[in-house]
Amino acid sequence: MNTQSINVKKVNDTIEDQKKDLQSQNQMALFRYMQDVNSYKLLNAEDTEDLVHRYQNNGDLQAGNDLITANLRLVVKIAGDFQKYWTNNFLDLVQEGNIGLIKAINKFEPSRGIKFSYYATFWIRAYILKFIMDNWRLVKLGTTQVQRKLFYKLNKEKKHLEANGIKPESSLLAKRLDVREKDIIEMEQRFNGPDISIESPVSPDSTTEHKDLLAQEGPSVEDIAAKREVIEKIKAFLNKQKDSFCDREKVILEDRLLQDDSRSLKNIAEQFDISRERIRQIEARLLKKIGKTLQQEMPDIGYSLPAA
Repeated sequence: MNTQSINVKKVNDTIEDQKKDLQSQNQMALFRYMQDVNSYKLLNAEDTEDLVHRYQNNGDLQAGNDLITANLRLVVKIAGDFQKYWTNNFLDLVQEGNIGLIKAINKFEPSRGIKFSYYATFWIRAYILKFIMDNWRLVKLGTTQVQRKLFYKLNKEKKHLEANGIKPESSLLAKRLDVREKDIIEMEQRFNGPDISIESPVSPDSTTEHKDLLAQEGPSVEDIAAKREVIEKIKAFLNKQKDSFCDREKVILEDRLLQDDSRSLKNIAEQFDISRERIRQIEARLLKKIGKTLQQEMPDIGYSLPAA
């Protein structure tokens, strides 16, 4: 018993030491990175415009590199605004922000009269925010435009209301953020709810797992199996009948109607050197022929004729 306790303590101590080492390594890496960043000179508007022109119009990679390094401090500053949302390595945010900076350099248009740093801020923030939303939970948070909007604004608005003595009801938050109350409730559940494995039990003394309680959408296993059996019967029947079809009909049947990854009408039309519309007409006629035959030979399947 004592030996087990000692081992557990050693494991816990080892984990804590590893955490401290990792934190120390991250801090050292950030310190070195900032030293490099601060060594690059800042640019004025004219220099920026010149570098953008040389990079975009002349393919001058050195100009693009100079433009990036001169704005690395901007990325670090913006990443700092998001640090409260990301407790892991701060350089993860900086790295994503740098990708946004590169995107901004490729998209920037000096002729519009917008300051580059202002334009780049949009892209840097967008990439950092997307990274946080993609990695906040095992299940992504910001999968819609509304969710992405709420991710950044919801907690901020709640704190603002609380600071003014107002209870942040979901209905009030929805009105102030111009979204549905349902969206507010769903996002709060995502924020506050921990990630749960669907294979974990619903309670410590239960053998029922969370996945057993999930609602089943779509056809049942029995329906899928029945449909698959019908499809196989139809395919087998058509293979026997294909000798009665002309060459064009055979190709449409084998390469288009009986294939999951079917050939296009245009592709088949080019093979026979006729128009795409002509192939479509042949296909429509073939479907009617098949439908009529199936109704006669396999009435229990309930095949319906295609519309004219």
